[in-house]
Amino acid sequence: MITVNEKLCKGCNICKEFCPHNVYEESKTLNNKGINVPCPKNKENCTKCGLCTLMCPDQAIKVDDENED
Repeated sequence: MITVNEKLCKGCNICKEFCPHNVYEESKTLNNKGINVPCPKNKENCTKCGLCTLMCPDQAIKVDDENED
């Protein structure tokens, strides 16, 4: 499961740039700050490498196993 916290994200798209599996795309809707935050469009391509969480300067992305509680 990939979670992007819209309150923390500033829309820098580093996750989109560095994802080796092209998981993220820019959202079509604006958040309350007026930013198009990234959204996982290709979740099935995610290998849970964690690169997006490591590169995010705002710690806005969380990647977990789907069966975790």
